[in-house]
Amino acid sequence: MSGAQARPLRVVPPSGFTARLTLFTAGAMAFLAVFALALSLAAGRIADRWSSELARAATVRISAPADQLATQTEAALRVLRATPGIASVRVLSPADERALLEPWFGPDLPLETLPVPRLIELSEATPGFDAAGLRLRLQAEAPGAVLDDHSRWRQPLVAAADRLRLLGLVAIVLIATATAAMITLAANSALAANGQVIEVLRLIGARDAYIARAFVRRFTMRAFGGALAGTALGMLAVLALPGPSAEGTFLTGLGFQGLGWFWPLSVPPLAAVVAFFSTRIAAFRTLRRIT
Repeated sequence: MSGAQARPLRVVPPSGFTARLTLFTAGAMAFLAVFALALSLAAGRIADRWSSELARAATVRISAPADQLATQTEAALRVLRATPGIASVRVLSPADERALLEPWFGPDLPLETLPVPRLIELSEATPGFDAAGLRLRLQAEAPGAVLDDHSRWRQPLVAAADRLRLLGLVAIVLIATATAAMITLAANSALAANGQVIEVLRLIGARDAYIARAFVRRFTMRAFGGALAGTALGMLAVLALPGPSAEGTFLTGLGFQGLGWFWPLSVPPLAAVVAFFSTRIAAFRTLRRIT
């Protein structure tokens, strides 16, 4: 038995249907896991960026008759400049307002003939301002001023990004579960197909632990190799995705960034661990049935 124990991997056929199934399953699942991981990390970055960008800016909209617009604008500016937590305020010029409306109404919009409200852009300092108190002061000094701190936009967007990140993590768990199930089926098939070999090994004194170890090693190596190839292809595919754009388009910058590129390298070892335990459980369960 010393020679057989020195080469336990020869108990399992090195090729065949189970080998191809294990390699393909591990590779395909690793490829999908890389994308799920990229989606989860990108969703986290998007949630943090949206939260910070929307939290730093706010807008005051002043709707008043033409003869009161300038007066209420000056009153609102006095309130804003005296409010702690506001870093700067800026009244948008007609050119700025035209640039905001141009994507929806075109460049020929007669802005001077329309009752467009006056907009004041303000940036928030650390630790921020009291939005509820500011609304009350604006209502008293400039009745036509309405504060929009972007909370109604920020909260749904951040919640959606957080759920997208959670969905990516759930996808990774489902991928690992599916990988374990497929490798278990492949291991059971290989054990059943080598029933005569197992009987011969038992006749010459091989223990079930030795036989199971041979299958576990073989399927773990196959899963690791397939996952390594799938991870490499997945990283190349993620690298081909559009990078972050200056316009901040939603479907850009979905790849890995910085140290995030090290996260996919954990996929092949995790696939090997999943294969190890799933094959070990399947092997001992099947060997108990083979008498």
